[in-house]
Amino acid sequence: MTEQHATHPVTSRNFKANAREQLANADLQEALNKARGHFVEGRSTARDNLPEFDALRDRGRDIKNHTLEHLDFYLEAYEERVRASGGHVHWARTAADAQQIVLDICKSVDAKTVNKGKSMIGEEIDINDVLEANGIRPVETDLGEYIIQLRGERPSHIIAPAVHLTKAQVEASFRENHTELDPDRVLDEPPTLLDEARTILRKKYFEAEVGITGANLLIAETGSSIIVTNEGNGDLSQLIPKVHIVLASLEKIVPTLEDAATILRVLARSATGQEFSSYTTLSTGPKREGDPDGPEQYHVVLLDNGRSDMLGTEFEEMLRCIRCGACMNHCPVYQSVGGHAYGWVYPGPMGSVLSPGLLGVDEAGHLPNASSFCGRCEEVCPMHIPLPKMMRHWREREFENHLSPGSARLGIGLWAFLAKRPRLYQFLTNIDMRMLAWMGRKRGRLSSVPLAKGWTKYRELPAPQGRTFQARWRAGERPDARAGA
Repeated sequence: MTEQHATHPVTSRNFKANAREQLANADLQEALNKARGHFVEGRSTARDNLPEFDALRDRGRDIKNHTLEHLDFYLEAYEERVRASGGHVHWARTAADAQQIVLDICKSVDAKTVNKGKSMIGEEIDINDVLEANGIRPVETDLGEYIIQLRGERPSHIIAPAVHLTKAQVEASFRENHTELDPDRVLDEPPTLLDEARTILRKKYFEAEVGITGANLLIAETGSSIIVTNEGNGDLSQLIPKVHIVLASLEKIVPTLEDAATILRVLARSATGQEFSSYTTLSTGPKREGDPDGPEQYHVVLLDNGRSDMLGTEFEEMLRCIRCGACMNHCPVYQSVGGHAYGWVYPGPMGSVLSPGLLGVDEAGHLPNASSFCGRCEEVCPMHIPLPKMMRHWREREFENHLSPGSARLGIGLWAFLAKRPRLYQFLTNIDMRMLAWMGRKRGRLSSVPLAKGWTKYRELPAPQGRTFQARWRAGERPDARAGA
């Protein structure tokens, strides 16, 4: 488990309790219901409109696999190119290391205010809390991140941080925090909320000594970082301050600009359904002589924080992730409980795999169980990441470390005992089927099943309609023949 310095507690081990709370949260359910389907339909349309979409996915997967196989080479090449362009590269093994590096850079220029573009690595290392604790004011310039900063919350989605909020909740937060504005102003529509946020943030861009952004990709060939945004806030955050800090994890590296272009073609389509994000910005070092704008200093903080430990393991494929959010957009569990139930920075199926790798299975071992294993996440992933397979691996780790509940371990042990004794297994399942069929004989459904309250608390189960499959098979019955009878 990597060292974390955070004021936001990690509650991943409380996923079940978190999920129950979010299922009962009327505001959250309203927000999720309104957002549900928007990203799904957008991706579907974008995929259908690009005949080579699946070929691009294959190429993107191959690019990432090649890079991970030669990660040391490309990281060293990237560092060399950054330094050649006048920038600085800082290596951070842990979140605490990254925090200290960023803090030292800010203190070196006596920074009082830091503007931030959207950065999941910034969330991972809790950089806002560290800056505030040292008298430096961080200002989120992404609209969604700005809203949740006002509310003191974590993002609930990796591309739509405030998707869990209703319009009324956003309006209330603006009125509570923007007390200098007319209290009688109208804020009943999204455009008015957006205009107000822009009015507030526009002033902030010129106050900051340091700008911090994330990085969607790092390019070894040129020493460049790439960010994609739809608001243009990332450009202003990195161009106006005299210092630009890029926060990126090791696996964001790709060999060439051509490779980056390939991945960008599937990124936006998988995330929002756009052909390309509104702004795709490359940064290569500080401003040069003759440049009209740009930072005087350019720093890249490369974070490991447990990722190198995933190389060469059954979880290495997770490092292909490009943070598009497609897996959570299509996940029935995420769409029911939202992102905060997962208890840390990364929600949904990708979080259920990545969080145990970064936090430890003892802290986040419950998350891989938050899946129906429908396989939709793997189906839509632009990098072909086998998320269900890796969640099964984490479930195995949880079981091996005796972290799963005693009742679950007892149940699995009992099943294993019976599975090794086919005749006893068949005898008992025949009895079970007959009993369950009798219990559901009137309605054809079961609202309660002994020893299976977790299944029937929120849903009914169909009652068995006949003999077991094995019994029918031994009798020579065929489902197609029976259906035609």
